[in-house]
Amino acid sequence: MDKAMEQISPPAVGPSPGPRRAVPPAGASPGGVRPRRPWLRPLARWLPAGSVAAFTFAVLNRYGVSGTDIALFAGYVALGLALPGVLTVRALSGRPRTLAEEVALGLPLGYAVEILAYTGARAAGLPLLVLAWPLATYAAFLAVPSLRRHWRRRARPESPWWWPSFLAVVTASLVAWSAVKFFATHALTWPALGTSAPDMPFHLALVGELTHHVPPMVPMVAGEPLAYHWFVYAHLAAAGRLTGIEPLVLLFRLGMLPMLAAIVVLAGMTGRRLTRSWCGAAVTVVGTVFVGAPSLYLGANGLFTWGGIPDTAWISPTQTLGALLFAAVVLVLIDLLEHRPRDVRGWCLAAVLLVALTGAKATYLPLLAAGLAVVAAVRVVRGRRPSRPVLIGMGLTAACILFAQFVLFGGARQGLVVDPFSFMRVTWSELTGAAEPPGGGVPGIAPVYLVCWALTWLGVLGLAVRPRQLLRPAVTLMLGVGVAGLSAALLFGHPGRSQLFFLWGGYPYLAAVTAWGLLVLVRRAGLSPRATACAAAAGLAAAYLVPLLCGVTIPLAPGQDTGVLYRPYLVLGLTAVAAVVLLARWRGLRGAAALVVVALAAVGLPAYGHARVLSALDGFVTTAPATARPAARGPVTEQAIPAGALTAGRWLRAHSAPGDLVATNAHCRWGREDPCDSRFPWVAALSERRVLVEGWAYTAANLSRWRPGLPPESLPFWDQELLRLNDAAFRAPSAEVMRLLWERHGVRWLFAEERSGTSLGRIGDFATLLFRSGGYAVYRLPGSST
Repeated sequence: MDKAMEQISPPAVGPSPGPRRAVPPAGASPGGVRPRRPWLRPLARWLPAGSVAAFTFAVLNRYGVSGTDIALFAGYVALGLALPGVLTVRALSGRPRTLAEEVALGLPLGYAVEILAYTGARAAGLPLLVLAWPLATYAAFLAVPSLRRHWRRRARPESPWWWPSFLAVVTASLVAWSAVKFFATHALTWPALGTSAPDMPFHLALVGELTHHVPPMVPMVAGEPLAYHWFVYAHLAAAGRLTGIEPLVLLFRLGMLPMLAAIVVLAGMTGRRLTRSWCGAAVTVVGTVFVGAPSLYLGANGLFTWGGIPDTAWISPTQTLGALLFAAVVLVLIDLLEHRPRDVRGWCLAAVLLVALTGAKATYLPLLAAGLAVVAAVRVVRGRRPSRPVLIGMGLTAACILFAQFVLFGGARQGLVVDPFSFMRVTWSELTGAAEPPGGGVPGIAPVYLVCWALTWLGVLGLAVRPRQLLRPAVTLMLGVGVAGLSAALLFGHPGRSQLFFLWGGYPYLAAVTAWGLLVLVRRAGLSPRATACAAAAGLAAAYLVPLLCGVTIPLAPGQDTGVLYRPYLVLGLTAVAAVVLLARWRGLRGAAALVVVALAAVGLPAYGHARVLSALDGFVTTAPATARPAARGPVTEQAIPAGALTAGRWLRAHSAPGDLVATNAHCRWGREDPCDSRFPWVAALSERRVLVEGWAYTAANLSRWRPGLPPESLPFWDQELLRLNDAAFRAPSAEVMRLLWERHGVRWLFAEERSGTSLGRIGDFATLLFRSGGYAVYRLPGSST
């Protein structure tokens, strides 16, 4: 049965004494038999990768990226990040790895070193010194005799023939999803660009800030410290410097694609390490990419099933880079905790990745600390001291947390407060229209969420039949990460529901443990591959039949009984119980339970995909991916977007110095001026210049004033005197106002929005008009130089 369910790793290279089977010759299949057509294996390995590359090229070209930019970016990723990373991984890792794993692990290492190198180079005023990292790596691996061998391919474990194709299909699905749900709704040209999700200009403004300044500040409000995880913007700034590609194209089209591909591979290898099975690796990949709260509703499932890699990949680039670096850290730690505790080179690799993770995403280090604490606690409960690798890992993680909290983030809480069940109350209101008072206890949707999570992670119970597996450091580490993520999501509140990033960060590792539990359960029950596949197919069918038969459409109609929200889950639960009873007479109770658990896992693990398909079946197609920010009030039409902003912003970027300060009268999102929705960083985003006061919603100073029940984007600016002076330059300009802006605040340029309904004074009497495009004009204050 084991042979039917998993691919056995090839024997170690070396002489084979006695009757043991000899090492398979090069090119042999993992089973040790030379294939009749040896050319099929290289074809099976490289054809899927080539197909994905061609598909990605076609998609990017379709959505406005030139072939030149694609080629430049591909060359930059391959030669500037992946190859030096792979060489370094080979030198630091004593464990044989597949080629795909080497590349997927070398890429995050490349990102990590590049970010650190660029930060230092940019701070020194020599940003192109970031090239020293790949060039020095190549020089060392060419000049040092002991390192030259790492250019050559060495003996490595082989994957089954279907594995590259499986990875290619999953990666291609992410590219296709990116095209349909992001590329198609986020244009590269104006005015459609102006309808982007409100987080996107914020990200673009930070890319511009890191292009010109280290240490970075908040570009939308001059003088405000940037208490934020900004490392991904340093990477995009470095990429723009080295390739000459517009930051807009990098952020909206290219930058996340290599990260997504590497996450898929690393998730698979994490599952492979944990389960020692390629089937377990495949289940882990599916769970990592498509997991979500299993919605059994029709209609706007995005209200219920947030998150997951497809939704957050582009809207939150910090989450994508953080997920990639964290996946690499976990994979390296598994090897160190279970196989190579004294591997100094491995600890060096882990340390570099951890340092980069420090500024990549704030949610991941606490999750890692919780996971390592669980590993240590298990050893203490068993009457042993925590092992040295665990203590080293905890020490490194604690040091990084302290540095992040008190240096990078300056102790800012960024709106995170203790508010149990906060996101559930918001969800209940969205689903039913019945608002619950803040802090009003456990919301009515809580039982549904509990059932959803039970469905998704039910496979973990399979480890109960092999309890010693629960003591493995890798298992306890991942369970600790997952439980910590769930606990943080339940405990904290945030104005943009960003506490859910804790939950999403733990998803891949709960998926890996679930995959291991499912395999243990299936093997112990003696299920055949055919029976297992039939059970999974039945679960997939149930994921669509139950919602269609129950017919519960969300959001509920006004006055509709909220009890219908429980109906689909009751139906699914009763069906599962009935299935166990009926199947027990055929397969026995153990076999029946295993089949039903597999079926329920097929409902839960790919729940994100189910919910999106159900939305399409019901005729509901979302116009933008779910974001970590609350939905904006009211629609934004293309007619509300003034023409000329992109052209004027680019002109200002070309004709001003990076250190010049700009004042603008644009503070609110178009169509949301009363009350003002201050999520407006377009001037800083398009001009790559710091602005005296633009939109202040995303600043730490604004979020520190937020309390549950208040819309953070509508909070007034905290320095009303400064805001009045800024706006006087546009509404009531005078020589004195211009003098104060120049001398007191260092303003050199005015970026005026002149659209209909905007009241402006005679700015030209006190500043020089240099450029006008559509509804925007750029003025130079007296004494400035172009």
